[in-house]
Formats: sequence, C-alpha cells, structure tokens
Amino acid sequence: MAPAAYDLEDRLIDFAVQICSLTDRFPSTPLAKHVNSQITRSGTSPFANYGEAQAAESRQDFIHKLRVCLKELRETQAWLKFAERMTFCPEETIRATRRECDELVAIFAASVRTARAKCKMSNVG
Repeated sequence: MAPAAYDLEDRLIDFAVQICSLTDRFPSTPLAKHVNSQITRSGTSPFANYGEAQAAESRQDFIHKLRVCLKELRETQAWLKFAERMTFCPEETIRATRRECDELVAIFAASVRTARAKCKMSNVG
C-alpha cells in the first residue's frame, strides 16, 4: 500500500481533474471564461505545490509550500461560490466540487498548524 502522502497527492490530482471537468461545463460568455480561467488556475495549482512541498529544503520551506496550497484552495473556494451564484452549471455539480475543496482546506489548515507546532517544538531549547 502506498504511503499516506501519495494518497493526498492523488486526491489533489483528482480534485484538479474534477475542477477541469466542472469548468468545461461553463458557458462561453466573457465572464464565465474569466471565472473558468481563475478556477482552473487556483484549482490545479495545489497538486503541483504539494509535490514541491514533498521536496522541501527545510521545515520552513515545507510549511511555506503547504501554506501556498492552502491559499490556492481558499481562492478556489471563493471562485466556486461565485460560479455557483452565477449558475454557470448545475448546482449539485458545483456543490460536490465545493465539498471536496472544503475538505482539502480543512486538511491543509490542520497540516499547517501541525507543521508549525513541530517547527516551534524543534526550535525550543
């Protein structure tokens, strides 16, 4: 069985695929194209940044890259809310993607807190 780190990486890749499938359903209006671009960028960025975190040069670098993932996921949350209110595609399709994004935000927020706590503990003494 693969390590847990790869499970999260796969989940982030699956989320990016989900984002791309969702935005493919958006209409071709100028506003929808703009939102499509923003969501695609912020929603596909976390898996790449998570890969960089796995190769971090220090604990501080690791925390920084996790925070970048969290920042991009939070941006995606906001764009998904906007897209849902604009009714760019069926409500349940966006809601499923929003639920996954919310779960990923919770995972990364907890990971950042844990990594910071471990960093502070290793600096004490």
